[in-house]
Amino acid sequence: MTFDLTFGGSLRIPLIAAPMFLVSSPEMALAACSRGVMGSFPAHSTRTRAVFAGWLDQMTRGMQELRDQGIEPAPYAVNLVVHRTNERYPGDLELCIQHRVSVILTSKGAPEDVFRQIHDYGGVAFHDIASRRHAEKALEAGADGLIAVCGGAGGHCGTLNPFALLNEVREITDKPIVLAGSLSTGRDIVAALAMGADLAYMGTRFIPVRESLASEDYRSALFGATAKDVLFTTALDGFPANFLAPSIEDAGLDLEDVKATPPGQIVDPGKARGRYKRIFSAGQGVGMVNEVQTTAELCDELIAQYREARVAVRERLGGSAVVGTRRTRGRSRNQRVTLPLSSPSSGN
Repeated sequence: MTFDLTFGGSLRIPLIAAPMFLVSSPEMALAACSRGVMGSFPAHSTRTRAVFAGWLDQMTRGMQELRDQGIEPAPYAVNLVVHRTNERYPGDLELCIQHRVSVILTSKGAPEDVFRQIHDYGGVAFHDIASRRHAEKALEAGADGLIAVCGGAGGHCGTLNPFALLNEVREITDKPIVLAGSLSTGRDIVAALAMGADLAYMGTRFIPVRESLASEDYRSALFGATAKDVLFTTALDGFPANFLAPSIEDAGLDLEDVKATPPGQIVDPGKARGRYKRIFSAGQGVGMVNEVQTTAELCDELIAQYREARVAVRERLGGSAVVGTRRTRGRSRNQRVTLPLSSPSSGN
């Protein structure tokens, strides 16, 4: 399946505002889409299927209202955990099919039937991967693109360096790759494209925006934090993830005990169970979070940075817009990687 990565020119820059559990909201997604950035949210942030249906209804109304105002919004995406342990996902998928959600971001499992159902209504499926083997399985199942979740990403994450993971995955596919992990600025988006990615995934920068569901305590914890405050651990729920170390201590857990907990074990399950309310996740790009903005303001800032960085790269390369080549299965295709300023419909 091939598709237009600018989605008809509505995506002004190649950026997805990543879906964040108990943070992303329909209001946040709509605001991002209105500025030409793909907004998203996870289905499992809602307590019930009925609440999730309400979110999708809100998105349908909101997208139409933007069009009525003469704005062609970027598409929005929904994150579905498609592992068999998630009993809700078949029903949540059915709701996405009914609402014809343009992009589905799947994670924790890659069942072929899910991708087939998404394709049947014309949707696009990007799947989370953290290794070459994960990528191979997702491609075999029919994913349209891959989200390369690297070391340094917020929340549940991978462990590999982005250069290593992106190069390994690009060896086996020409399908779109979304790069995730510590991206914080418009300059980082340009760098991701130069590395061979097609889209960028950005989460931590969006946590404190006014439309997010993050608590005031969560927002406050981000300000002044740097990469050294981010702890990688499997001790809270058994999966590799990045959290703000001070929040772990504030939740009553001993940081040294957390660090010493071997893989496969969970430290103090009673306290860890409340991690999503009191223990805050963040990526290593947290040092770039320094103010509360609206989603639109942040998107506009990122777009401006992206444009400036694109021009700077072009000047450094002597006026050429070619920033790299791609290799697939060991052979160089000399594919030109260009950096679009904006979509054709934006007038810029």
